[in-house]
Amino acid sequence: LLPPQLWPNNINQANKVALLAWAKETGIELVQVNGQRRYGGPPPGWVGRPPRAGTEVFIGKLPQDVYEHELIPLFQSVGELYEFRLMMTFSGLNRGFAYAKYSTRRGAREAIATLHNREVRQGCPILVCRSTEKCELSLDGLAPALARAQLEAALRRLTEGLQAVSLYPSPYRRQAQLALLRYSSHHAAAMAKKTLVEGDTRLVGLEMKVDWLKSDLKQKLQSCEESPAARQDLGAKCPGVPRPPVPRDALAHLNSLCQSWYLGAPVFLTKCVQAAPGGWLRFWCQVAIPGCPLSFSGFAWVRQDRLGRSGHEQAKVAVALHLLQMLGESL
Repeated sequence: LLPPQLWPNNINQANKVALLAWAKETGIELVQVNGQRRYGGPPPGWVGRPPRAGTEVFIGKLPQDVYEHELIPLFQSVGELYEFRLMMTFSGLNRGFAYAKYSTRRGAREAIATLHNREVRQGCPILVCRSTEKCELSLDGLAPALARAQLEAALRRLTEGLQAVSLYPSPYRRQAQLALLRYSSHHAAAMAKKTLVEGDTRLVGLEMKVDWLKSDLKQKLQSCEESPAARQDLGAKCPGVPRPPVPRDALAHLNSLCQSWYLGAPVFLTKCVQAAPGGWLRFWCQVAIPGCPLSFSGFAWVRQDRLGRSGHEQAKVAVALHLLQMLGESL
């Protein structure tokens, strides 16, 4: 906690001093991050996994000058607290609401039954009800060739508590994918949303839209199959199927585009993994762009052409063309 003299304008000085004294006396540690002050999650001495869903309550209509030295003992009186989060303003006042997570669902029920409409100040009854605990986000505007494993790896580096990722064709944007993300808790999902929004995260120049997953969108997605990109395939066709000619300048075009976006020159890795009748070769390809947090990988079928280009060169051109089409570029 910051010393009282560092709080703006010394607002609510007496209660802030009382909070510091209580924290020192009890040894309770409060950590303020991203507009909220948190106790526990887990608390000292906790053994085992975090509590399951249905153990958190929402606390509203709080007077802005009430702090944890009054609230935590009150909510601990009805059950064991796993976590307590008080939303804070920059001035050092609370924002009028908080969340309390109990070790059991019974603790949450007792808090609602006992503390709802309890006056914490004369004439100031508080609201205590079950928290909705939203744990799912939607991430729209992802590149069509982005594989689920690649997205998941990037999200695990950026956020905490990720449990599952599903990819679908976006119902709102052409040539794009939408991801459904599930986190271990509402807190983890809220922090992930904040990180993705405020971090201005982009994947190969495409702007993403991050939001809480809405029930109607979830139903729509569950009625669809996952995007082919979730299976880490760049849409390669089987050998023998006619394919349009691949422009040779696709590599130069992609390189120029990346340079204009200050992403750096793309780096290709190709490996022949299968040979088929008729001169067809199947290549595994990976493209890394220095300024992009993700690499792109998949398979492409190529065949020896009259220009004598190697299969590796043709695979690079084919993947470059695919990335350009994904970005809405035409040659």
